[in-house]
Amino acid sequence: MKLVLLIGGILIVVLIFLEVFLQLAFGFGNPLLYESDRQIGYLLTPNQNVRRFGNRIQINQHSMRSGVISATRPDSTLRVLMIGDSIVNGGWWTDQKNTLSEVLTAQLKAFKSGSVEVLNASANSWSPRNELAYLQRFGLFQAQVLVLVINTDDLFATAPTSLPVGHDRNYPDRKPPFALAEVVSRYLLPAPPMSEALQAVQAESGDRVGINLEAIRQIHQLSDQNNARFLLVMTPLLRELEHAPRDYELVARQRLLDLTQTESIQYIDFLTVFSAGVKKPKDVYHDHIHLNLAGNKLVSDWISKTLHES
Repeated sequence: MKLVLLIGGILIVVLIFLEVFLQLAFGFGNPLLYESDRQIGYLLTPNQNVRRFGNRIQINQHSMRSGVISATRPDSTLRVLMIGDSIVNGGWWTDQKNTLSEVLTAQLKAFKSGSVEVLNASANSWSPRNELAYLQRFGLFQAQVLVLVINTDDLFATAPTSLPVGHDRNYPDRKPPFALAEVVSRYLLPAPPMSEALQAVQAESGDRVGINLEAIRQIHQLSDQNNARFLLVMTPLLRELEHAPRDYELVARQRLLDLTQTESIQYIDFLTVFSAGVKKPKDVYHDHIHLNLAGNKLVSDWISKTLHES
C-alpha cells in the first residue's frame, strides 16, 4: 500500500512538473483563440497577449497583430495599414518584433521624421475576400497607405468560412484545460476529419481567380474612397523560385498583372525580386510559403523604398 502511494505521489509530482514546464517553455495551454464571423469568416479574438515557443504574440482590440491603437490617427503620424494572411501575421514562429509590419515600421522611420505606425490586420489562411470583408467592417483606421500582401495561393482561395473555428485544432475558440491536454490533442491524437460542409467550401466551383481579383479591385476602390495610397504586394511560393510557377499559376499571375495595369494599381511581384536578388531561396523562407526574418526584411525594405521614392 505504501509503495502504491509512493508511486502515485511521484507520478503526480512528475505530471505537475511536466505541466509547468510545457506552459513556461512552450506556451502550451494558452493558444491563440479565434472567433467566428459571418462575413469575414473568422478573426483572432481581440485583446490577447500570449507567448508560444518563446515568441510573443500580441493581438489588439481590433483583432490585429499590433499593440493597442487609437481609432483616430495621431497628428504628424504616418499610419500604414498592412493586411494579409499568415505571411503578414507571422504565426507562432515569429516574435512580435520580427513581423513584417514591425520590420517595416523600423525601416520607414529611417526615411520619415515623426512617428510611424504600421498596423497588422491579418489571420492565418485569409485571402482577398476575407481581407475585403475586414476592411468593409472596420475601415482603414485613417491610414494614409494601405498595403495588401498576398501570395500565389491566395489567387485560388475559396470563400470565407467560420467552419474551422472550434473544430480545427489550428483554430481553437477556447483554452484547453491543461497544457498536457493541448499536447495530447495536437500531437498524439489523430486530427478530426474534415466536415462535409467544409469539404464543400473547399471544392468551390467557378472562377475562383476572377472572384479573388474582384475582391482586390474592391479593396483598391476602398483605398481610393478613403484617400489612401494603395500598394499590392505578392510573395511567391518557395517552389516557384526553385523551379518555376506551374502553368495555371502563370495564367493567374498574368490575370493579376492585367488587373493592376487596368486599374492603375501599384504592384510589387516578389517572384521577380527574389529571382533576381536571392541566390539561395531557402535562406529567406521559414517553410514552403512563409518568410523568415531575412525574408521579412527584404520585403519590408522594398515596400519602404517604394513608399519613400514615389
